[in-house]
Amino acid sequence: MDTIGQNKKTVTAFIQALFTEGDLGAVDDYLAEEFVNHDPPFGSPADREGMRAAAAMFRAACPDWHSDQHLLVGEGELVTEHFTASGVQNGSLLGVPGTGRTVSLPGINIFRVRDGRITERWGRLDELGLLRQLGLLHLP
Repeated sequence: MDTIGQNKKTVTAFIQALFTEGDLGAVDDYLAEEFVNHDPPFGSPADREGMRAAAAMFRAACPDWHSDQHLLVGEGELVTEHFTASGVQNGSLLGVPGTGRTVSLPGINIFRVRDGRITERWGRLDELGLLRQLGLLHLP
């Protein structure tokens, strides 16, 4: 397998383990010690622990939280993923008690992979859409 193919495999395995299986140890297995999250979601820290905290938050609120990958593109060290994550909100999420409704969070991630480890992430998540689903944001 070429480097781009291996990088795509690493990103897919990381997302599957952390967000779909809820394996918080995936942070240690796939993210480099010097990992930097350039766009940390919902105010989480920009390091490995921030990724672990984000995953733990979603899994605690939505035990069936999972990520469906729609597109995966690799170029050099970069892997871009278009996805939709979703789950049934049975617990508190961003201060909103469980509703029993499905919430979804579509987005795009760009990961840099070096020597088999993810070193950086840039992303755009539909955070406003999630806030609307939770009833925390009302737009005209």
